[in-house]
Amino acid sequence: MYMVFDIGGTFVKFARMNGGGIIQEKGKFPTNAKSPEELIAQMTEKFEQYKDAVKGIAVSCPGIIDAENGIVYYGGSLTFMHKQHLAERLSVACGVPVVIQNDAKCAALAELWLGTVKGYQNAVVLTLGSGVGGGIILDGKLYSGKNLYAGEVSYMMTGLDKETFRPDFFGMTGSAVRLVERIARAKQLDDLTDGVRAFELINQGDEEACAIFRSYALDLAAQILNIQYLLDPEIIAIGGGISAQPIVVSGILDAVNEIKAKNPFHMARPQIVACKFQNDANLYGALYHYLLHFDEL
Repeated sequence: MYMVFDIGGTFVKFARMNGGGIIQEKGKFPTNAKSPEELIAQMTEKFEQYKDAVKGIAVSCPGIIDAENGIVYYGGSLTFMHKQHLAERLSVACGVPVVIQNDAKCAALAELWLGTVKGYQNAVVLTLGSGVGGGIILDGKLYSGKNLYAGEVSYMMTGLDKETFRPDFFGMTGSAVRLVERIARAKQLDDLTDGVRAFELINQGDEEACAIFRSYALDLAAQILNIQYLLDPEIIAIGGGISAQPIVVSGILDAVNEIKAKNPFHMARPQIVACKFQNDANLYGALYHYLLHFDEL
């Protein structure tokens, strides 16, 4: 058995899983730690419940991750994790091997192992959340790049004001959270985070909600075409919570076709699908990273 943690901005999910990727038990606790010591203590407390049956620990974490050395850089909203040797510190606290990997890259690994990009040699996984996460699979392996920036698609610029040099970032134009908020504001919803209601409006054909969603889909489609020309993957999988809505992938496909119809010189034909894993993707991917790291497959 293995212990797997998915450190998120709101909750830290944890699960006890076997080597085949079967979740035996899982839970979560609030991400309320204010220091590395506090977070490691919380994770160690959960590990203690299963320590007699656990061989090792796999962690999915936000930020730029040096997976080879187990170091977190920046850490997303968990700024206190910057330059922390999380793998080593957690390993010392728990007495078992620990590996860590970036959360979006874990989502890509999950799809490569048991999901919709399994069997493909070249693929891109995009996770739509507060920003846009990315994982690149080249020659059947996760590609991180020389400086670990490969897949950090949120930083791709979609436009640049040449007077102020203020850019528009893909992390904003492709943000699912921002999409829901725009619809909620337009429809004067009480809860600006009510994604269920936002997609009810889209699926019901509400004119205002559909116009906002179409604009969002076109922004995604433009960047997907760019990615197709840059890497030419066999498949691009869309993940994140909103990928459970069938209209998301169909809307992106419609947007790609609309762009191509109005720009006939486009040759790219991206194959776009929904990811298999959604809320538990990072758990599966973190475990797969562990199994690959220790050659246990």
